[in-house]
Amino acid sequence: MNTGEMIEVVLPGKVEPEGLQVRRGAVPAPGPGQVVVRMEATGVSFAEQQMRRGRYYDQPPFPFVPGYDMVGTVLTAGDGVAPSLAGTRVAALLKVGGWASHVVVDAADVVPVPDGIGAAEAETLVVNGITAWQMLHRQARVRAGQTVLVHGANGGVGSALTQLARAAGADVIGTASARHHDALRERGVTPVDYRTEDIPARVRQLAPGGVDAVFDHVGGRGVVDSWRLLAPGGTLVSYGTASTRDDEGSKQWPVLKLLGRVWLWNALPNRRHAYFYNVWAGRALSKDRFRARLRADLTEVFEALRRGDITARIAAELPLTQAAEALRLAESGTVAGKVVLRA
Repeated sequence: MNTGEMIEVVLPGKVEPEGLQVRRGAVPAPGPGQVVVRMEATGVSFAEQQMRRGRYYDQPPFPFVPGYDMVGTVLTAGDGVAPSLAGTRVAALLKVGGWASHVVVDAADVVPVPDGIGAAEAETLVVNGITAWQMLHRQARVRAGQTVLVHGANGGVGSALTQLARAAGADVIGTASARHHDALRERGVTPVDYRTEDIPARVRQLAPGGVDAVFDHVGGRGVVDSWRLLAPGGTLVSYGTASTRDDEGSKQWPVLKLLGRVWLWNALPNRRHAYFYNVWAGRALSKDRFRARLRADLTEVFEALRRGDITARIAAELPLTQAAEALRLAESGTVAGKVVLRA
């Protein structure tokens, strides 16, 4: 690729994946405190699937370049940035902007990727790994000997959650369709088929006293079942509203309804706790604290990957210019792992 050219994929509005546009231009220059990262891997996550429908609750106005996270090598550094950062492989959590061959990022927002971890491997665990780690260790504070329920145990975050929870010494019950059950059993997870089984009844059978934590990305009415399955002192962490994916109407309402429930449940005198997890929480209050926490947690995730506590699951790798095909593949529900785009 010509180093003087930048390629980016633009989401112009509510379109089918084929409506994505490829745009070419000059490679940007870093401003003070910034770096330009040459993208090596970026991912297709649930967020982009929602954004193309206009359903992601705080997406920017169209048109914009999607791409929630990315991994790449620092190409150039701006004023006030250590020149030694150039040539370093880094990861960054962006929310938007990752689907580009070159990305301008504040130097304070990049996290070094340890040697021995490939770009695509690291990419699968940026947003998914951070989300799983923080929900597990900062919110639910799961400990050895506890039992946790992970909905969508085969998904990107679900897979990271089950592996990190097992590494922490917890027993894990995971919901997934039957074709994923053997893979879950191999990881020491007790599978429950969400399509054919009565989840609350089956979980009560497996954990008569309730579970210590539930991780729920589905939202909707099922979150009430998740709350009722908690043991005294247990924690519900809700981190999405996947059940409303294809709904029309307000994209904020499902989230606000969920937040209302969480507030109400926490007001009840029953020693159980509910959280709505948002990876960006706290950034507006203290950018420095947010960055330090993100760096610490992502470093822990990369170390867990190096130790083999967690595995990187790459469903497919496609070039950036085939973003439409990658998005279509990710939305098909036929692949296990993360669909990765490379420059």
